[in-house]
Amino acid sequence: MNPMRPLLSLCLVAALAGCSGQPDHRGEGFSLTIAHINDTHSNFDPVNASMSNAALSERPVFTRFGGHPRLLTQVDTFKAQAEAADRSLLFLHGGDAWQGTGYFKLNNGKMNADILSRMGLDAMAVGNHEFDLDNATLREFIDTVNFPMLGANMDVSADPALNGVDNLKPYVIFAFDGHDKQIVTDHQNLPQGRDLVAVLGLVLEDMPTMSPNVGEVQFAGEVDTARAMVAEINALGVNTVIAVTHLGLARDQRLAREVSGLAAVVGGHSHTLLGDFTALGLGDGGEYAEMIAGPDGDYTCVVQAGQYAQAVGQAQLEFDVDGQLVNCHGANTLLSDATFFADGQYQQQLFGDAEQAVVEFVAARDEVAIVAEDPTLRAHIDTHYKPALVAAYGEVIGQVPQALLHERRPNDNGVDQHGSRVAPLVAESQLHFANSAEVLAVTGMPVDFALVGAGGIRTNLEEGAYYQGSASMELLPFSNYLSVLTVTGSDIQRLLSDTVTQSLPDDAHKGKFPYGGGLRYHFVETTAQVEGELISVEVRRGTELAPIWEPLDADQSYTLVTTNYNANGNDAWDALFHAQSEQAHRMDIAFVDEQPMAFPVSQVVQQGQGYAAVYEQGRPDCEQERVRCSSDAQAFIDYIRDARPLVTEMKTPAVTLKLAR
Repeated sequence: MNPMRPLLSLCLVAALAGCSGQPDHRGEGFSLTIAHINDTHSNFDPVNASMSNAALSERPVFTRFGGHPRLLTQVDTFKAQAEAADRSLLFLHGGDAWQGTGYFKLNNGKMNADILSRMGLDAMAVGNHEFDLDNATLREFIDTVNFPMLGANMDVSADPALNGVDNLKPYVIFAFDGHDKQIVTDHQNLPQGRDLVAVLGLVLEDMPTMSPNVGEVQFAGEVDTARAMVAEINALGVNTVIAVTHLGLARDQRLAREVSGLAAVVGGHSHTLLGDFTALGLGDGGEYAEMIAGPDGDYTCVVQAGQYAQAVGQAQLEFDVDGQLVNCHGANTLLSDATFFADGQYQQQLFGDAEQAVVEFVAARDEVAIVAEDPTLRAHIDTHYKPALVAAYGEVIGQVPQALLHERRPNDNGVDQHGSRVAPLVAESQLHFANSAEVLAVTGMPVDFALVGAGGIRTNLEEGAYYQGSASMELLPFSNYLSVLTVTGSDIQRLLSDTVTQSLPDDAHKGKFPYGGGLRYHFVETTAQVEGELISVEVRRGTELAPIWEPLDADQSYTLVTTNYNANGNDAWDALFHAQSEQAHRMDIAFVDEQPMAFPVSQVVQQGQGYAAVYEQGRPDCEQERVRCSSDAQAFIDYIRDARPLVTEMKTPAVTLKLAR
């Protein structure tokens, strides 16, 4: 419990007892409920989940969490409760609605706009994955949704696709009279006698380093923009400011510490499920509704609601007559299906006493609830979108006997010092693909090892049947093509050292974190979240089952395979850019008429805030019907189907990261 809360509650009582009102309030303090979600990533259907508690069962109990119809039911419940109490409510989304499932792959954001517009959202921050396609498609999404998109530190004036878009705003002001709510369109003539709340949107200031398709959009500093916007909003006569952000928890906490005048930060990006879920076997995500002292002694409430539409957060905020926060509390709630299973294949359903025990266990917990799906939204998805998704998954290519977790950085969220169990498999598939006879025939470049960036991998490998579409639409959805290139051992050492070091801070973007196939390395952090030392790098000779490991030679040349995005040096893989800035020895691989074709690269050049390859005879035209650029996904499909139909983790860890903390 936060030690400030009793004091803050006393402050609230005092404030309500005898203070006169300000121009934007009705002479008394007021209450606000914030329902919030983030990083939903097109999970319109429930996702597989499990709960582990010795008092419940000797083995995990399997069920499904969330999905948008279940989110809608829960938020509608919150809205009904707020209306009955005549309490103000906002429903906010912390960004990254795009990507994640086959639904997005099939509909390119159109389904997201449709479903989210049926959810009753009040505002949404722009996430980095909203830039995954092109700005014309993003413009269509912003124009279509029926709620404002927010990004105060985005300057779109120079971008031909986004310039002049009306529904992208720095902030929006709401006027409340109890539960009654309206958006204020005339900021120079604020309504009198109502509680005024501004919702400010903030996006990643370093967006171009992780999203290659930002076009001509410019991004300003998060803290500086927040300070300027709070001052502007206060000057209008609005004293209550909520920030909805897509920055990650550590940056949200920094925002609260460094910016005065923010009542709450409703976040996203780090996928943090705040709250203690250890009773479900899901760990402790940290304090929900943490109250953080700002530079002027005021307090900011920080919340975030996990990922993949599994949970919804509900924060209860209390304000004094000046619109200043005096108390904040609440919780995230995981939304469970009512059907439970004894196995991860979802074949052994629980009935009778076993089922009743689970139902009673859930009923006794505050952090999870059995919630029915909204039937209208469920029927809409099943009628208009589900049939195409089912058809697109295609054939079963393998079986996953035990779920394999993908966590970007080792030691995070319950994984050990070796990190992701999925990324090394993806890297191994690329190595297998690049050294196949048909690919070697067009590149002529035998490959020593593979490297993948953790951010390009989007899902865990869940227990059960694994489908072709699970790889192409969910695990590796970005349609990246693979690059085979030759660099020196010192380039690899620099790449590993730089990217791991930059991933050490908790507020870092960890999508750059590297995993190898046919390569392993050991890194030791020497100063917590600041620096460390690359202890060893080894290249595998021989096979996975009979490996011979030899030290990487800094002076020797090596040929590696990675995605074209990382091969260019994007996402802070600058060492590869520098190695190719004058001349590249590289072939990029895409499919033309379903046959692999090599596209020679002469060099890599800087392009805006990112990097781009220069092709000797033209680049792969991924828009052509006869060209298929997703060779990264095809490599994984081929590897699982042909070489690893029983999908288990790699025998030898690719990464060992020892932390100083």
